[in-house]
Amino acid sequence: MNSPIRRLSFVVAFLFATLLVSTTLIQFVYAKDLNARPDNRRTLLSSYARERGQILVGDTAIAKSVPASDEYKWLRTYPGGAAYAHITGYYSFYGAGGGLEQAENGLLSGSSDKLAFRRVSDFFTGRKTSGASLELTIDANVQAAAIKALDGRKGAAVAVNPSTGEILAMVSNPGYNPADLSTHNLTKLNASYKALNTDKDKPLANRAIAGDLYPPGSTFKIVTAAAALSSGKFQPDTELPGPAVLDLPQTTVGLPNIGKKSCGADDKTTFLHAMEISCNSAFGYLGLQLGADALRDQAAKFGVGDQLSIPMRVTPSSVPAELNQPQLAQSAVGQYDVRVTPLQVAMLSAAVANHGVVMKPYLVKSVLSSDLSVIERAEPAQLSEAVTPEVAAQLTEMMEAVVENGSGKPAQIDGVRVAGKTGTAETDGKARAHAWFTGFAPANDPQIAVAVVVENGGDPDSEARGGGAVAGPVAKAMLEAGLKK
Repeated sequence: MNSPIRRLSFVVAFLFATLLVSTTLIQFVYAKDLNARPDNRRTLLSSYARERGQILVGDTAIAKSVPASDEYKWLRTYPGGAAYAHITGYYSFYGAGGGLEQAENGLLSGSSDKLAFRRVSDFFTGRKTSGASLELTIDANVQAAAIKALDGRKGAAVAVNPSTGEILAMVSNPGYNPADLSTHNLTKLNASYKALNTDKDKPLANRAIAGDLYPPGSTFKIVTAAAALSSGKFQPDTELPGPAVLDLPQTTVGLPNIGKKSCGADDKTTFLHAMEISCNSAFGYLGLQLGADALRDQAAKFGVGDQLSIPMRVTPSSVPAELNQPQLAQSAVGQYDVRVTPLQVAMLSAAVANHGVVMKPYLVKSVLSSDLSVIERAEPAQLSEAVTPEVAAQLTEMMEAVVENGSGKPAQIDGVRVAGKTGTAETDGKARAHAWFTGFAPANDPQIAVAVVVENGGDPDSEARGGGAVAGPVAKAMLEAGLKK
């Protein structure tokens, strides 16, 4: 073989080797990433060719696929509409977005490794492969009660089963209709995407578990009270200072009570009464006595800072890592840079209701095959122990007093003992404050714990006219629905 032919053969061999390597990379190494690309039309058509699993609340589908008359075979529909938008999310030409559609896309589409055996079975039996369905923990009555009571106001509401961690309701306002994003009409789809993504009220954000987190206001006093009682230095009847304004070290700016009123005669109050009327100066004093480490440690025991998946990712709540003395006092009453999700605040009440044990919250009760047989069932799991049963009992007594005699009276239910805590969280430059309520019922046999926040819905000069009057009735409606009152 002469030299030119030999060189040409080397070039041809190299090209064949390159082709073999590139084909191997595309078909095996990069296949998963290429299939997952949102602009891969073959993958898109393939995903629409398979029936996607349902999302179920009880026996009712709040998301399901129906036959389509176009090339995409199936159309994703949302009979639950906006009522469940932040739970379901949406499925469109741009892929799965938000909620369970995104978090459990593998199961719903049928591509999850958990469904590998069923796909093999479908292949040999000739059965048409479809996605798995998700049965949720949501109680439709509690969800409906929260939606009605919030009445379109911006904010969020969450309900959980204290003993299991099951999420019974999760509402975020404003909402949107997922059907607007699942349409096969690209013109309408793009218009809906643009409108939702440019809306200043951020309707796509799930305020219950993510978005811009909230200052908790006085609902965080549950954490401060838990730390104080757990220290062994304080009891519900311990006398505390409760001046109209608490002098703070390192600054000339004090910590005022709402309305700048003293919490008792001679500027004194009991720990229980301080909780009952939500006395800032008393709780700021407790924060200074406990120290920043104790406050942060107690918050962590309630789940603050944990990376949770329900299975949607929950943005971790937080207490600042560095606190000077004034900042510590402000943090003890749920201000400064303390930030929480409504789910986290519901977990505070749920832990107290569950004798101090924090259960891991979850939204999917079971995974079902196309014939509705159970593939996987969720099991309740303990996340942590926030406080001892003895401290939980003391906190319950104090939270009952809030509803019975204090700022939480609007959450009272005839014939039912309710434990709760109001909150009025000030926000920078706002004339109005966020109105909070969290609590559980029955206090002597807890079945449901809730948290409600109404953005800029409260009177910053009155705890009763803030969290109590605004968020309290929403919480009451949810509690009554959960107890079927």
